[in-house]
Amino acid sequence: MAKNLVIVESPAKAKTIEKFLGKDFKVESSFGHISDLPSKELGVNVDGDFKPKYEVSKDKKAVVKKLKDLAKKAETVWLASDEDREGEAIAWHLAETLKLDKEKTKRIVFHEITKSAIQKAIENPRGIDYDLVDAQQARRVLDRIVGYELSPVLWRKVKGGLSAGRVQSVSVRLIVEKEREIENFKPVASYRIDAEFSNEDGQTFKAKLPKNFSSKEEALKFLEQNATAGFKVADLQKKPAKKSPAAPFTTSTLQQEASRKLYFSVGKTMTLAQRLYEEGLITYMRTDSVNLSDEARKGAEEEIKNAYGAKYSKPRNYTGKAKGAQEAHEAIRPTSFATHSVNIDRDQARLYELIWKRAIASQMSEAELERTNVKISASTHRETFTANGEVITFDGFLKVYLEGTDDEDTEQDGVLPAMKTNETLLNNYITATERYTRPPARYTEASLVKKLEELGIGRPSTYAPTISTIQARNYIEKGTVEGVERSYTQLTLSNGAVKDKTLTEKVGSDKGKLVPTDIGMIVTDFLVNHFDAILDYNFTAKVEADFDEIAEGNEDWTEMMKSFYKEFHPVVEDVKENADRESGERILGTDPKTGKQVSVRLGRFGPMVQIGTVDDEEKPQFASLSPDQQLNTITYEEAMDLFQLPKTLGKYEGEEVQVNNGRFGPYVKFGDAFVSLAKGTDPLSVDLDDAIVLIKEKQKADAPIYIYKDLPVQKGKGRFGPYIKWNNMFINVNKKYDWDNLSDEDIVELIETKIQKEIDKVVHSWEAEGIRVEKARWGRHHVIQGKVKVELAKTVDVSEMTLDEAKAIIEANAPKKKPTKRKTTAKKKTTAKKK
Repeated sequence: MAKNLVIVESPAKAKTIEKFLGKDFKVESSFGHISDLPSKELGVNVDGDFKPKYEVSKDKKAVVKKLKDLAKKAETVWLASDEDREGEAIAWHLAETLKLDKEKTKRIVFHEITKSAIQKAIENPRGIDYDLVDAQQARRVLDRIVGYELSPVLWRKVKGGLSAGRVQSVSVRLIVEKEREIENFKPVASYRIDAEFSNEDGQTFKAKLPKNFSSKEEALKFLEQNATAGFKVADLQKKPAKKSPAAPFTTSTLQQEASRKLYFSVGKTMTLAQRLYEEGLITYMRTDSVNLSDEARKGAEEEIKNAYGAKYSKPRNYTGKAKGAQEAHEAIRPTSFATHSVNIDRDQARLYELIWKRAIASQMSEAELERTNVKISASTHRETFTANGEVITFDGFLKVYLEGTDDEDTEQDGVLPAMKTNETLLNNYITATERYTRPPARYTEASLVKKLEELGIGRPSTYAPTISTIQARNYIEKGTVEGVERSYTQLTLSNGAVKDKTLTEKVGSDKGKLVPTDIGMIVTDFLVNHFDAILDYNFTAKVEADFDEIAEGNEDWTEMMKSFYKEFHPVVEDVKENADRESGERILGTDPKTGKQVSVRLGRFGPMVQIGTVDDEEKPQFASLSPDQQLNTITYEEAMDLFQLPKTLGKYEGEEVQVNNGRFGPYVKFGDAFVSLAKGTDPLSVDLDDAIVLIKEKQKADAPIYIYKDLPVQKGKGRFGPYIKWNNMFINVNKKYDWDNLSDEDIVELIETKIQKEIDKVVHSWEAEGIRVEKARWGRHHVIQGKVKVELAKTVDVSEMTLDEAKAIIEANAPKKKPTKRKTTAKKKTTAKKK
């Protein structure tokens, strides 16, 4: 038995560390937190000292038992969770739950998983930092109270099933306010002047007028002034300049740059970075520090000199600007600068290369430039055209890396041809193009992280879960905004004549940006109206600052909680009792047939249009909005069109054909078959001929391509690519096969491989009870009975599972049957008769 037990949070981390320690060490994983607040109650003593009630969840009991047994047998237990507040809390929970002996328990921390870092940590153990634990407890408890008390208010006043959170709700508010800025934005037109000139050697270059004209008349007048003008170089200046490299990555800047350069979501970036860290390839990835250790700077200097030469090396320190920065780690960097790339999963390798380039570039020389500014005068007026050029005279850090930008309007200066002062220039053309001011840009995941960081809201560990949470709750979505066509004018002066033409452009379109949903807007409005303090940006930032003070040992966390709750709870109670319901209702007009009010609002099953009110004698009429319509933008005409659906188009092959809007978009219904229409299609624009074309295509797609074991095989394309369908089984067809020319042998192979996979998946099967245990993704398992499927934690060993154990899992997770309303109605009728 090993003398030393090392406990870390993840199996991957355990595997990497085990390589660096000898046979006297056993490394085990706790699989994250082993205890937390209960899921079905508040779990905080709000009437006393705010002490949390921690409990071990069902899926962690086996882990806790195993760790307890190992800890009893070990001479020393090393708690090696991450070096941040959450990691400190995990170490504390382990010490408390496993009842570890303080005399034989040691806490070790490291910000990279390398042999030298692990050895150094073991040589320098410390105790648990209770200030960090208290800061994490304060965050966990405050966020639990906010969510637990606000969510029921939303259920009562807005819609069931909603939830609120301190950082999440503020993040949604940012996105909602940005959307309202865009909706209220009024574009202003002006005319931008661009020109192309040639020098005496016939080399062309572009120039522009530093000012715009406010009207077409002014722009036309200016072009006409240039029709007979002569042009020359009025002034030419060349100045040396330098460009410095960006600091190494913090969590926030890594998320932003991976979004710009690799198109990764914030969540994906953090998942990949976690794996790189656990494999010992990069330093800890949750940090707001831009510092590099002396050892790292020396490693970078050595690698730069070896790879590029001494003139490319310039060691330097950076100072962070993040508001409320508190983590004591280094910036994110490779553990070895000598490793330029890694031969692993493609996306991990791409992220590693990005981290390596950014870190190595930060220790390289500035790029040296020569900037040229040319002013061009005309003989017929006093306005001056300008042209700017840039030449790199020494590439420095640019040899490796250039930071990206979120500014879509950024123009890069090009290289200008050689010119001299008073040189005559030939004008090839001048354009005056009507341009409109642009509305504010919607947030991307990365730019939202940047904004949260600027406001001091959240910390490195919170950005990714915050963004994934507000998307999962359907408060925001990565929307595709189609935009609208807009006409604009362009005047062109060429060969002494001005031509006028009208062009079109699409404006307002956005892809992959964060857009608030109807429910996101309604919830935000309700919370801002009634809980303005919680949704206040300064308050949220102050709470983060309070957590920092607790971590530094300067503030007592229970006193902070008492002060917060004293102000917060009475407001919750008041709103719960006295606030009006919020449905986001907009009155659009009057129904011409009935004279009743037409409005849109949030209903029990989502956004809907309503004709009439609850006070009318007749029941109101309802129609659901289509997925691409929103409460705050739908027009009266669009709303009234929804009452024409479902629309019967006629008959085909003896079956009625209808068109309608559904939960997932517009569709055609033919008998029992449904055919989806293209996204954005107006179902009212579809006639019977259009529908028949779609029906025939579906019939062709559904026609059997083979018969296997007396059952038909069909082929189709779905969300996850091409597939064949047999015996209600969908089988993906990968690139190994020629999809358009599947042979009979291919089809049989695909089906038999799938059948074998299904057989191999089953670990236990009790057919009489209809219960089975199957392998699932990521090393997990499912217990299944009918429609009930229970996913088990990775830590659960199912090899010896009995039928009774499987039954108990099903019973604990099966949905509870609601009492039927029929009995209630019967009782009411009986009571009425007695009366």
